[in-house]
Amino acid sequence: MAVKRKFTTFSLSFLDIMSCGLGAVILIFLIIKHDISTQIEIKDNKLQAEVNLLEQEIHDGELHLVKIKNTLSLLDQDLVETSGLAKRINDDIEAIDNMIVSLDKEGDDQQITKIKEQIQSLLNEKQKLEQQQSTGNSARQFAGESDRQYLTGLKLGGDRILILLDVSASMLDSSIVNIIIRRNMSEETQKAAKKWQRAIRTVEWLVAKFPIESQFQLYLFNTDVRASINETHRQWISVANKEQLNLSIKNLRDVVPKGGTSLEKAFREVSQLHPLPDNILLITDGLPTQGIHAKKGNTISGEEREELFIQAVNTLPDGIPVNVMLWPMEGDPMAASSFWKLALHTSGSFISPSIDWP
Repeated sequence: MAVKRKFTTFSLSFLDIMSCGLGAVILIFLIIKHDISTQIEIKDNKLQAEVNLLEQEIHDGELHLVKIKNTLSLLDQDLVETSGLAKRINDDIEAIDNMIVSLDKEGDDQQITKIKEQIQSLLNEKQKLEQQQSTGNSARQFAGESDRQYLTGLKLGGDRILILLDVSASMLDSSIVNIIIRRNMSEETQKAAKKWQRAIRTVEWLVAKFPIESQFQLYLFNTDVRASINETHRQWISVANKEQLNLSIKNLRDVVPKGGTSLEKAFREVSQLHPLPDNILLITDGLPTQGIHAKKGNTISGEEREELFIQAVNTLPDGIPVNVMLWPMEGDPMAASSFWKLALHTSGSFISPSIDWP
């Protein structure tokens, strides 16, 4: 006969069930709590990184702001000094004008003439100050479609700046066929060649950026080397001498590109300048086609042109940076690499401007 057991709340089976349920609740609670902590920690790290980045940007911005304020302060100080000097000159002119009026009454013509000369001198000084305020240190103005001053890295400074301009026949065009065609045209047509006119504008742009206190020389080279102003060969010209500065550009417009290219002769001529230049600006379109002596035959290989280039570089005095402006030429693929190495070796710069510059 079966025995019936009574169920009570304190029986072993009931306690087992309650213990298992409590353990499950505690386990779920621990898992959920740990997961929440992890998410919060990750979120905090991301926010902290953004905060750090913003703080760094604010710090950098404050530093740049300080530099800008200092620069503006210096510019304002220079403007105040220049304005004050101009005001003093105006006061001097006014005082002298009053003196002239009084001398007119006394009839001292000699004294009046002397004072008028002083007035003219003061007016000239005032005009120079006004030009400095409007143009800075530029010795020559360059007018173009806009301020085409985007040649980053080109070094235009120095006490003695030498421009070496290639005036060989290849400066007539970038295509060999077109060069041959233009070479048989009239001199006026050759002078008007776009590539050559671009070279002239480049020289004008460079000269306009020279420091007013520096000296310069403009050499033209093909199979020979000569100064743009013949009388100044192996001499330095002051940038402040506007008459010779303008004459060197004017003479350049009468040049007809012709002949081959002897870079070695150009570099040898550098050592004949005393003192030596401290900056060279080389404007060319390719590797040389001859050395000191003319090459036999009418053709030359790329390897031979590279050898001529190396010979030319070996004649260049040490310690002078060479800044190269290269217009790529058809059939001369090694020119860019060779001139880039030259600029790198001499601590200069190498650029190949866009076709619409300057």
